[in-house]
Amino acid sequence: MSAVKAQVVKINPKTPTIMPSNDPNLPIVELKHVDKSYGDSCILKNINLTVREGEFIAIVGFSGSGKTTLISLLAGLLQADSGEVLKQGHPITAPGPDRGVVFQNYSLMPWLTVYQNVALAVDAIFSHWTAAQRKAHTEHYVRMVNLGAAMDKKPAELSGGMRQRVNVARALAANPDILLLDEPLSALDALTRGNLQDEILQIWAQEKKTVILITNDVDEAIYMADRVIPLNPGPNATFSPSFHIDIDRPRDRTALNHNIRFKQLRAEITQYLLAIGAVNNPALTTDTLNLPKVRPNTSNDWQLDSSALKPSSDDLGRPRYLEFSQLSKVYPTPDGNSTVKVVDGFDLKVKKGEFIAIIGHSGCGKSTVLSMTAGLNSISEGGIVLDNREIDGAGPDRGVVFQAPSLFPWLTAFENVSLGVEKVYPNASASERNDIVEYYLTRVGLGDALHKKAGAMSNGMRQRVGIARAFALSPKLLLLDEPFGMLDSLTRWELQEVLMEVWERTHVTAIIVTHDVDEAILLADRVVMMTNGPHAHIGKIENIDLPRPRTRKALLAHPDYYRYRESLLTFLAECDHTH
Repeated sequence: MSAVKAQVVKINPKTPTIMPSNDPNLPIVELKHVDKSYGDSCILKNINLTVREGEFIAIVGFSGSGKTTLISLLAGLLQADSGEVLKQGHPITAPGPDRGVVFQNYSLMPWLTVYQNVALAVDAIFSHWTAAQRKAHTEHYVRMVNLGAAMDKKPAELSGGMRQRVNVARALAANPDILLLDEPLSALDALTRGNLQDEILQIWAQEKKTVILITNDVDEAIYMADRVIPLNPGPNATFSPSFHIDIDRPRDRTALNHNIRFKQLRAEITQYLLAIGAVNNPALTTDTLNLPKVRPNTSNDWQLDSSALKPSSDDLGRPRYLEFSQLSKVYPTPDGNSTVKVVDGFDLKVKKGEFIAIIGHSGCGKSTVLSMTAGLNSISEGGIVLDNREIDGAGPDRGVVFQAPSLFPWLTAFENVSLGVEKVYPNASASERNDIVEYYLTRVGLGDALHKKAGAMSNGMRQRVGIARAFALSPKLLLLDEPFGMLDSLTRWELQEVLMEVWERTHVTAIIVTHDVDEAILLADRVVMMTNGPHAHIGKIENIDLPRPRTRKALLAHPDYYRYRESLLTFLAECDHTH
């Protein structure tokens, strides 16, 4: 610890703060029977929590569960309607530097450098220090989050992970007693997320801070925390019983995959959350419609005895239905003086009806492969052949689902899906096209929201519309580019189930790009692992020989699941070391 850091013993009295109690038995944070409502909607109901000094708590929250409201109460940004929010026995009534907050969004001043963004907080809180003391203190925390070399860079020059590190440094530089982290890593790729998890743990151990982390990632919660507490979905959200993480520290990700207690805790927490989801989200609507006997204009055959559900299922398993031949993509460098080959010789043969997952670290070119397959990005070298025809542009024979579905917000779910169906089924009657739209929206659980406008929907509902729209086109190939990456765990799990259920009916050939190892194992027949870019190529292919239909619960209990998981994690770890 630096000499300057040792001087940080009191806070500027002009800044709101909560003075520590002399009672060593008092918890550092306590919530007693806390309620919080917005208008007529009760978000949090009878919330009770006790946190010891130096403890690391993970609260697993889902969309609409009130997790950000909870953090805002602890930060003093909101006041409870009833009950008590206490720090060391004193009510929390206002924000203060004794509580450092890191939100999911970066909130940095874009015109200031890394150093200046952190110095803003230091200068405001420690104004009674000398300029030299403040400078040393600021630099100490910038270096603590490994941004010493980027001290003079502005946020626009930083990656998402680096910007989030600035946020962490700024919060820590205030010398808080408690670090409040509201899903700070959820928008980051898996590699950056893992690195920041390790940095936060190192800071927690070194600085002896109390940490309260909101996360939607069960693995992250178990890896980092002493206790994991589910927050049941709102309205009237309440805490569930705590899960104590009795796994020795320091914890190693690879070793955890072999740890019996980790597997037990992972299964218990996951099954508990799945049960919460089952209670709060009724099962998908059962079939009320049959698809009409009409053919899409994307089909090569026009049999009249086959419905729009399975345009051509008689040759499932046909080899080389989709073929990538030495596919490469070259981009010019930013200065325009040279080029860089991002993808180099991607070579793969896919059977009809096969489900492929592509994983790899950010920048490995997996989304570039998908966009070339969709015809949205030109091919530099090699080629792609789908059902005996070379891909040379976009077309309705490929349905695409992106991370953020591109819906028209002023149109209803029904109207958004109808736009594509009208193009793909020009020879069908209006009633037949309507039946197709209604069928797929019902299949994804939107039977009661057919005529709800997209702009009034949650992210999860909009993604359901995107999935329904892709399937309704009766595509030869379904392309999914991290379709659930922006969603919380519960919504993501539900939509993975929706995707699997509809895919089991259609057996459309599908490719999903994901950074989620568990998602890849759950969905795919084969997992294609890409090496780091530039010059990224296929490094390894893992055949997932697990019975279908698959469920998350059954997957966790399957004896081969953790073997597949280790294979994928080991590959990603080895790629990480090649930087």
